[in-house]
This record gives sequence, structure tokens and C-alpha cells, in this order.
Amino acid sequence: MFDQNYDILPQHVLCVLGSGLDPRMVEEVVGRAGGPGFVVDREAFLRVHDPRMPRSFEACLMDDSFEESDEEAVRTHDSVVYVLSPPMPQHIAFNPRRSVLVGEEHGYKLPGGAWSEVFDVSRRTLEVAGALLRSGATAVKNESSGLTHGRDQWLLLADRAAEATDWAELSIVLFNAWVKRPIASANLLRSCGMHLLGAPDVELEVDWPDPGRPTGQQVGDAVELMDNLAFYLLTEDRAMAISDGEGFRLSPDGPRWLLSRHPCHDEEESFFFNPYGYWRLTPDSLVSSERGPG
Repeated sequence: MFDQNYDILPQHVLCVLGSGLDPRMVEEVVGRAGGPGFVVDREAFLRVHDPRMPRSFEACLMDDSFEESDEEAVRTHDSVVYVLSPPMPQHIAFNPRRSVLVGEEHGYKLPGGAWSEVFDVSRRTLEVAGALLRSGATAVKNESSGLTHGRDQWLLLADRAAEATDWAELSIVLFNAWVKRPIASANLLRSCGMHLLGAPDVELEVDWPDPGRPTGQQVGDAVELMDNLAFYLLTEDRAMAISDGEGFRLSPDGPRWLLSRHPCHDEEESFFFNPYGYWRLTPDSLVSSERGPG
């Protein structure tokens, strides 16, 4: 059974690398690009090379956007700084265009637009990442979703977010910026980072013959399915009314998947923790075979 924990407020934590970074300069850039609520953690500021970073950044790569220059920047950094976004409010529904009460049964509420506030913080965080890279920082990763991109990709995403003209367009940009997928564990694939967009993550139960050695086509199809459900959660009014046992498919004649809501796998203290939980997609054929005939 899923029970949303309204006491957990998601937050972006950016790990920023550079050479000779000045904390005062970082604070000025963050304040100008991010606005109120963004904080530079001066106590965690390092003026030395952190040998853990090359492996850490490598583990956070999701695509091939890292160039040789990005790898060199991580290897040769001599400064590390952490930037924290404002904590983001939760909401009950998944509809940015309606008045949304947040955690009313827990004794507090926010006015309508809580989901819009979540998107605004995530947009401003991306603007902060781009501004820092344009001001001397050389690499950025998000500790709240375990995801990094190369410098050029970060700047492209920041520019696209700034140019977005509607909710759907901004949703796609922020999803690509902050959500890591697919993260594999046995026969399960999952995303991480949807809490930064105010929505549940997505988990896919695969029925591949050999989950440990999937083909490129199998992985591509899985990511397409996960992404389509994620975009549905972010952009469709109907998403807030989904219930356990409902079906989902990419096309009228495509394979049918069953949806079930679960609490987040991660500990509540983790930056990865998603208070909205996740939706698991299970092949309808697999559920039917488990039930047996009749």
C-alpha cells in the first residue's frame, strides 16, 4: 500500500567542480541565476582535488554527452562546491493547471500552483548549472538523481529550458536534465529523479529471456515505454486519477502493461527518496500467466 509522506520535501543538490573556484564568485553566480532560496554550502567547499570524483561522475553518466574535455576536467579539478536549491513543496494531485492543496490532512496547506513551484525550482536549478559552467566551473552532477551530463549538454538543456514556451515543452527538457534511467536491478528497470519534478518515478518489470544481457533493441523499447509513462504523469490531467490495476500501452494494438503504485525503495534520508513513490509497469501477459487459467 502506498502512503505519501508529506514531511519530505525534495531538493536539488548540485556537486560542482572547477579549478581555482572562488566561493564568493560561486555565491554571486548562484544568487543571480537561481534567485532566492539557493544556498552554497561553504562548509563543504574543498580547495583540493577529490580523488573520488572521477569514479563518481562516471557512475552518474546516462548518455554519451561526456567529451574528452569533460573527462579531463573531472580528472584535473582542484575545487569542489555544493549548491542546494530551495526545498520543493509537495502536492496531492498531478495537475499543474488546477488549484492544489498540499498535505491538508497533515495540518498545513499551500495555495494552488504547488506543482508549478516545483517546476520553477527545477528550471532555476538548471539555470544555475548553466551559469556556473559559463563562469568557470568545469563539471556538474546532480546528487539528488545521480545524474551528470557533459558541459555542452548541460548548456544546451539550460538554453532549451529558458526558451520553453509551454508546460509540455518544459517538462521534456527538465525530465532529460534531471531524471536518470534505466537503472537496472535483476528483472527490474527504474528511473530516479521524478521527485524533482513533483511526480512518481517509473519502474518496469521486464520479461526478457536474459535480463542480465539485454539487446540494444530491448533496452531502447524499455526506455521508450518508461519515458512515455513519465511524460504522461507530467502532462496529462488523467494521470492524477490512475489507480492500481489499470492498463497502459503505447499504441492501441501494442502490448498492455498493468500499473501498480509502490513506496520508494530508497531511505527517507537519501537525496534520491521520492515521497510520491513509483508506478510499476508489469506485462499483462506475465500477470495473466501467474493467475493461471480461469
